[in-house]
Amino acid sequence: MHQQATTLFDGLWQHYLQVTPSAEKIHNLLGQQGEIINDHIALRTFNLPGIGLDVLAAHFLTLGYEAKEEYQFVGKKLFARHFEHLDPALPKVFISELLVEQCSPELQQIVEALAAQMDKSVVTNDDFLYSGRHWQCSLQEYKSLLAESEYAAWMAAWGYRANHFTVSVNHLPAYPTLASVNEALKQAGFALNSSGGEIKGSPGVLLEQSSTLADQASVLFSDGKRLVPSCFYEFALRYPMANGELYTGFVAASADKIFESTDVR
Repeated sequence: MHQQATTLFDGLWQHYLQVTPSAEKIHNLLGQQGEIINDHIALRTFNLPGIGLDVLAAHFLTLGYEAKEEYQFVGKKLFARHFEHLDPALPKVFISELLVEQCSPELQQIVEALAAQMDKSVVTNDDFLYSGRHWQCSLQEYKSLLAESEYAAWMAAWGYRANHFTVSVNHLPAYPTLASVNEALKQAGFALNSSGGEIKGSPGVLLEQSSTLADQASVLFSDGKRLVPSCFYEFALRYPMANGELYTGFVAASADKIFESTDVR
């Protein structure tokens, strides 16, 4: 496992850019008047032995991160937890897992067969969180998963990588509101996730979020290549709590819609 958080996040970022070219363009667009600060990243996994949420979290716990709030997404059959470091300059981390046992027997069979192809010893490698897919997956298996769970299909196609990075709008001096960020993105030709509205959340819940729709990237399935949704870029504006400090958590209702940024369209 990495001994420095900066090298871990650098690895995650470079791997993310390989299938999310729009992120670099957005980074350049919004960063013209200052440094882009990363609010948080998100990772996905299955809640199977040896590869569940806690296995991914261990990479951050060893770097001084602490577990914070838990989140349930009943409709999507997901559980998540977020992590924060004592150093507020380090990004927050949001890790989710698919509750496989709550899914259909068909999905369980496919996912368990994918996971069985993994050498579980790789989970402690420095680069595990940005090592991609550790299994062969057919296009038919991908389609079967997609019919029930976009999340499962995305994991089958992409494996272990940052699902998204997040621009801290609080640190964008040229953009006083999230709406102004969204307008700049649309003017530049980027498509936004409009599920639940372009802006999810509100000042009342202390967090506003928006995101692009995931890029399309080529995946080599066992029976051919196919363009499928890869990763996306998120934007977060946090509001102060009663004590004057910025809210650092997440809003489940908003996160539920952010997940849909990788939906096939």
